[in-house]
Amino acid sequence: MKQHRSFSDFWIYYLREHSQPATRSLHYAGTGLVLALLAAAAAAAEWKLLLIVPIAGYGFAWLSHAAVEHNRPATFTYPLWSLAADFRMFFLWLTGRLGEELARAGVRPDGTLEARDGR
Repeated sequence: MKQHRSFSDFWIYYLREHSQPATRSLHYAGTGLVLALLAAAAAAAEWKLLLIVPIAGYGFAWLSHAAVEHNRPATFTYPLWSLAADFRMFFLWLTGRLGEELARAGVRPDGTLEARDGR
């Protein structure tokens, strides 16, 4: 994997590694579940729910990379940037603004990639 020196450079890579709509859908499910678990833990003061958060978030994400995208999750190399990018992707999707970011990264709506200079 290419070494990324900035989050904006990593962001393009991240989107291209999540090119398949099914991959992104599984990520949204995991991220949504994480947010629901955090809210439930806070509302009920049931802090044991926090133990499930990483399983929910990473479980859906890693499943999507293994079963759909067939690539290695960026979390293993860039854990904090991957977490930030996952939430950014989720909230851009929720607000209907992810499409323009995907297009900028060279990800077509069908999940195919435009050729890039070494990316």
